[in-house]
Amino acid sequence: MIHYVSLFLKEFDLTTEQFAVLYRLREEEGINQKELAQRSAKDQPSMTRILDTLAKKGFIEKTLSEQDRRAYIITLSPKGREWLEQAIPVEAHAVADILEGISPEKLAFLREILLEINENINRKTTD
Repeated sequence: MIHYVSLFLKEFDLTTEQFAVLYRLREEEGINQKELAQRSAKDQPSMTRILDTLAKKGFIEKTLSEQDRRAYIITLSPKGREWLEQAIPVEAHAVADILEGISPEKLAFLREILLEINENINRKTTD
């Protein structure tokens, strides 16, 4: 599934990981890098690499936190926001293609199972 979606995002020269981070930033503007990594289920080195790439492409802005000078606050740049508005329909179309022909009931059941798996993983990794 990720590979299929990445084919659609290729025209924007970004990976699915980068898209996911941009999408999360759209939902949680001004989040610090550590929280962003946790909410994206990424380790710090991976998140740093993703953010550095996005910053080089001009999609995000990193500023030092006023509360903690060791932390960066991450925000979408105007270019990142504009790009995301173009990419979201493309990503949604790719997902719709993948899910074509699957009933809403089956999708709801799949979502329920995936949420339970995610809860199990979270429980195991936070114990």
